[in-house]
Amino acid sequence: MLRIFFVVSLAACTAIASAAEPQKQPVPIDRVEVIVNDDVITRRELDERVASVTRMLLKQKTSLPDRNILERQVQERMIIEKLQAQFAKDSGMRVDDAQLDKTILRIAQQNKFPSVAAFRAKLEQEGTIFKDFREEIRTEMISVRLREREVDGKLVISENDVDNYLSNQERQEGKGEELQLAHIMIVVPEQASADKIQTYRTRAEQALAKLRGGESFAQVAAGFSDAQDALKGGEIGWRPADRLPPLFAESLQKMKPGEVSPILRSPNGFHIVKLLDRRSKDTPVVIMQTHARHILIKTSELVSENEAKERLQEIKQRIDKGADFAEQARLHSEDGSASQGGDLGWLSPGETVPEFEGGMDSLKVGQVSGLVQSGFGWHLIQVLERRNTDVSVEQKRQRARNAIRTFKSDEAFQDWLRQLRDRAFVEYRNAAK
Repeated sequence: MLRIFFVVSLAACTAIASAAEPQKQPVPIDRVEVIVNDDVITRRELDERVASVTRMLLKQKTSLPDRNILERQVQERMIIEKLQAQFAKDSGMRVDDAQLDKTILRIAQQNKFPSVAAFRAKLEQEGTIFKDFREEIRTEMISVRLREREVDGKLVISENDVDNYLSNQERQEGKGEELQLAHIMIVVPEQASADKIQTYRTRAEQALAKLRGGESFAQVAAGFSDAQDALKGGEIGWRPADRLPPLFAESLQKMKPGEVSPILRSPNGFHIVKLLDRRSKDTPVVIMQTHARHILIKTSELVSENEAKERLQEIKQRIDKGADFAEQARLHSEDGSASQGGDLGWLSPGETVPEFEGGMDSLKVGQVSGLVQSGFGWHLIQVLERRNTDVSVEQKRQRARNAIRTFKSDEAFQDWLRQLRDRAFVEYRNAAK
């Protein structure tokens, strides 16, 4: 959450009314709406996605934007999804049905359903086509793994970055708060001319005018925002005040719940932020840390998912038969920790990607995991020790690293998507441009 090559007509094979049956209505013929490199978006696909988004917005009690605005937003989202899917396939990344089934089972359990069948029945009762839901989840999984590999794995956070961040936070108020936020982002292409930049600013001004005119933030976000959460009302949830980018933090300091910021300019574009609520937070001092090591086999254009998985399975079999984990890591791991026998040191919550952390947290001390997949490839993980640690000072620095990583990652991922979009061949064949 995949490819249809140059579909001319998906419904053309259905019978054309014959002269002997003039009473039959002609069957609507599907058509190509957008060409995205060597793939297409058809009118049927677009209509189905718009219908799905409409159901979601109505369920959230969000006022619907005009049909043409909603269609444009959905179409742009589908273009980005196609491009990510193409990039993932070309670079050897895929999500197979078994991995998808595990994720859907976890979603069902998180939503308190006794089984996937019960979850599916509920979705279909609400008008969601389960097959389409599966593919949307597959697309989301691909997006998360691409972000981990292409963006998060390449971020560098220096100690100087942390020092500067902490120094800045000491001068700001609200360090013990969490803020519930929603935002609208108008993306500005990297090489945009002055005239184009003004066009995007005008669009942001139009969005702000609608907000000040009384339209709901969710409705305006759905109609104007280029962010991934646009069709979810622009809500980005609760964020610690000391983890916000300075651009947002300075404006939010002066705002009350319910207020909307002026237009904010960042390297990626224009932003409008709404403060939904504030609450105090208690900063934990004692946390559980895990000392772990791992073996990583990466996937690439030359190494498929199955090849990487098979190689790691062979390594696991050797370890199960008594081979030394550290020695196998030195010989085979493709992570920077290989020279240390795969040793990652003491890890705090949030330091690794969710798939890795979930696999690690499920293990007992001394236990070796099954094969765990993340955006970086396939892992074997072994937990060596666990401890409760008072990390008052180090935790403060780690929280700063996580905060810097979060907003650097958000900006870098938007920039990566923008570059992916700019490099693509996209041709609109009909309306909703």
